[in-house]
Amino acid sequence: MQTYGNPNPTYQWWVGNSVVTNQSGRFIASHAAHTGMIAFAAGANTLFELSRFDSSVPMGNQGFVSLPHLAAIGIGFDEAGIWTGAGVVTIALLHLVVSMVYGAGGLLHAIYFPEDMQDSEVIQAKKFKLEWDNPDNQTFILGHHLIFMGVACIWFVEWARIHGIYDPAIGAIRQVNYNLDLTAVWNHQFDFLTIDSLEDVMGGHAFLAFFEIGGGAFHIATKQIGEYTKFKGAGLLSAEAILSFSLAGIGFMAIVVAFWCAQNTTVYPVEFYGEPLKQVFLIAPAWQDTFEYGENLAGFAQYSGRCYLANFHYIVGFFALQGHLWHALRSMGFNFKDIGAKLNFAS
Repeated sequence: MQTYGNPNPTYQWWVGNSVVTNQSGRFIASHAAHTGMIAFAAGANTLFELSRFDSSVPMGNQGFVSLPHLAAIGIGFDEAGIWTGAGVVTIALLHLVVSMVYGAGGLLHAIYFPEDMQDSEVIQAKKFKLEWDNPDNQTFILGHHLIFMGVACIWFVEWARIHGIYDPAIGAIRQVNYNLDLTAVWNHQFDFLTIDSLEDVMGGHAFLAFFEIGGGAFHIATKQIGEYTKFKGAGLLSAEAILSFSLAGIGFMAIVVAFWCAQNTTVYPVEFYGEPLKQVFLIAPAWQDTFEYGENLAGFAQYSGRCYLANFHYIVGFFALQGHLWHALRSMGFNFKDIGAKLNFAS
């Protein structure tokens, strides 16, 4: 965190990042705990939506988020291809169990394991210490993240190939083989909002898996060549800077998802998410339903799951990008307190 030359800065309770800045063990604890919270939310919301599901009403008309995601990847259908919710409870309970495992891991790293991984007795754990302005340390950690994401992409591609996913073009579950056409992958960088081929979708994930695993191996194996100079970025890396990079990536992806979810009906089938949305400008850009879905159980206007997803991701993406700018400026030495001081001087 930027301290502006103060060797003993103090932070308010809500500045949570300051607690883990130079304590890699606590950093891992917070990651594990947050992952557990996300898993718990996914499992609990899936059970909540399943308890409200009305089989006589199209899923896309009921404002769900978790059930459509499961249905889109082929979970919840019987052997005849009819959505019955089979296996949904199992998936929800699995997330709840996993949330407890992650929660326990977070507690162990927060209470029992060393605050800093370089103090660990495990040799491999020592490698995951945090040295913010050490490119070899940061690239080593980045490499492992990339490999895990690549493995997740492989899992999704193989799931579609072996189990099958929902194809809105035929209204049924089918096995999808990836189309690893690099020309198509490149072209879809500019028209991904209108992509209508599941083979191309899986081909993109297969390419991404190869790219991420290869990049991960490269980052783990390589070291900084020669002296680490300012030309190579010395002084650029810091906890504040890396946080800003992360927020930029999250913000960009969230906004891309918002546009994609709002318009694409291949990855987000109308049957499960509702009709495509129209973009409007209220206080800020937003999306609205183009179909009247009636009222929900509380008597309020009902919205599609697509509307919830698009607007939520856009809002999160917007604030993540603001966080990126905030932390990027701080990492470059900008002191926001100077603004208040200058305004007081002007008055």
